[in-house]
Amino acid sequence: MLDKALKGGKKYWTLVIILAAMSGVGVLTYLQQLKYGLGITGMSRDVSWGFYISQFTFLVGVAASAVMLVIPYYLHHFKKFSKIVILGEFLAVAAVTMCMLFIFVDMGQPMRIMNVFLYPTPNSILFWDATVLSGYLLLNITIGWATLHAEKRGTAPASWVKPLIYLSIPWAVSIHTVTAFLYAGLPGRHFWLTAIMAARFLASAFSGGPALLIILALIVRKNTKFDPGKEPIQAVAKIVTYAMIANVFFILLEIFTAFYSNIPGHMHAFEYLFAGIEGHAKLVPLMWTSVVCAVISLFLLIPYKFRENETLLIIACITVFISLWIDKGFGLVIGGFVPNHFGTVTEYWPTAKESLITLGIWSIGFLVLTILYKVAISVREELGTAKSEY
Repeated sequence: MLDKALKGGKKYWTLVIILAAMSGVGVLTYLQQLKYGLGITGMSRDVSWGFYISQFTFLVGVAASAVMLVIPYYLHHFKKFSKIVILGEFLAVAAVTMCMLFIFVDMGQPMRIMNVFLYPTPNSILFWDATVLSGYLLLNITIGWATLHAEKRGTAPASWVKPLIYLSIPWAVSIHTVTAFLYAGLPGRHFWLTAIMAARFLASAFSGGPALLIILALIVRKNTKFDPGKEPIQAVAKIVTYAMIANVFFILLEIFTAFYSNIPGHMHAFEYLFAGIEGHAKLVPLMWTSVVCAVISLFLLIPYKFRENETLLIIACITVFISLWIDKGFGLVIGGFVPNHFGTVTEYWPTAKESLITLGIWSIGFLVLTILYKVAISVREELGTAKSEY
């Protein structure tokens, strides 16, 4: 079926070339990092996790969100998801690919990646995180490709696929739970030391990932003959709505606990992120942008009449994605390091080269996603499940 990725129109090849070029820029910049070290980034002794780990954390949630389609379709036989579930599974593949690449560039030296598996340490959360991510990538590639191939032949998937589908459900929850444990298991970082970190991660995952999926589904419908269907998109929009409400609720719980209980370590992180400390306020505009986007998204998502309007739905999904990308893909990680254990502030901001490497990895991920979607859409169009031309 990969041959279908070699056939496409002008728009497809333009997108592929642009993404490939951006990926190439990222790779060339990474070669500079490989030569000179992580000193080309904005990270320091006080802020040892930066843009790379922030993006990794956010994208693990995007990958885990595929389970919100798998459960209704495979467990509850919600057949309306039949057209969109493959888009969710392939989005998970692209997201996990980016996750692993962000870990790769953050390790500094590539050979260190192999040490995680050559010299396993079961008492390390990092070891388990690498294990569940690689396993989840393999599961989604296998399930997505096997089901698509069976659909192309007009047959039911092989009997061995169903156990893998059931296994992927708890596995999806595990990848983000284990990632949350990377933070919550560090007692010296008060901002992360919370029992609801995993729940907060999952709530943000089940809103941010499906929001991106809705945007992609609408783009696919506009630019191809394949229509994922209005009802499945509206069903996913409901998932985004309730998950986003839960995410905001969990954040408010954290704020209440920190300030009502007057816990200095927890309070200082929030103060730095939203008000600044001693004139250090680089992240304040970003964090308030996240808050505004969250409010706008809930205003557009909660009334079902607004949700049914696809123009407003796109705006809502974009604001959800931006809000969570800032909060979880930047503020959460940096906020745990500022201020440091001595109460001083070392601010962090990604350098230009760090940003180019990050942009390159996102481009690689979307290049993978573009190719996988091209294959899936071509198969669906051949089967006559496409909509008529506009």
